[in-house]
Amino acid sequence: MKKVSSTLSDQKPGQDQTLRKIVFAGIFAALTYVVFTFLSIRVPTPGGQVSIHLGNAFCALGALLLGSMYGGLGGAIGLTIADLIDPAYIVEAPITFLIKLVMGILVGLVAHRIGHISTEENRAKVLKWTIIATVAGMVFNAVGDPGLRYLYKILILGKPAAEVTFAINFGVTLLNSVVSAFLTVILYMALRVPLKKAGLFFRM
Repeated sequence: MKKVSSTLSDQKPGQDQTLRKIVFAGIFAALTYVVFTFLSIRVPTPGGQVSIHLGNAFCALGALLLGSMYGGLGGAIGLTIADLIDPAYIVEAPITFLIKLVMGILVGLVAHRIGHISTEENRAKVLKWTIIATVAGMVFNAVGDPGLRYLYKILILGKPAAEVTFAINFGVTLLNSVVSAFLTVILYMALRVPLKKAGLFFRM
């Protein structure tokens, strides 16, 4: 134990923050997996199953709190694991990982590279850029998710019934994105102060 404690204490601040981000990314992966697996409504269609869920909210929230890469990876890994475990979704796991990773990266880039929400102290500006970043990610998700899944099913999986699910998937994804956007903004604004007080807020 003394050796481990000594090793951790010898870490540089940058290394310590990286380790914390990795840990938090793992937590967000677990949260995303749990939300998708146990708090979703499955809708069977002729071209495959679609789900009404809030997993996207935790993908976006992770990007707001951890930045593009760690937040995006956390959400993408969580939803990909959920797909790999579920026989109804296992073949779609690769495209799920790509879509959610890009969504998380987009949210993080807008929030931190343009809006600088982690260093901004003006609550109104933080709220504005949190909304803009979240909406940007969810718009990509609402359009990109059904579109890329359609192409994936047609070109890679060769599923002729993909056309049948495209409209349904678009409607379900749009609903998921709208609800997730509201939840993401509310959670981020609510968590900023408690995380700062606990010393767990990352500045990027």
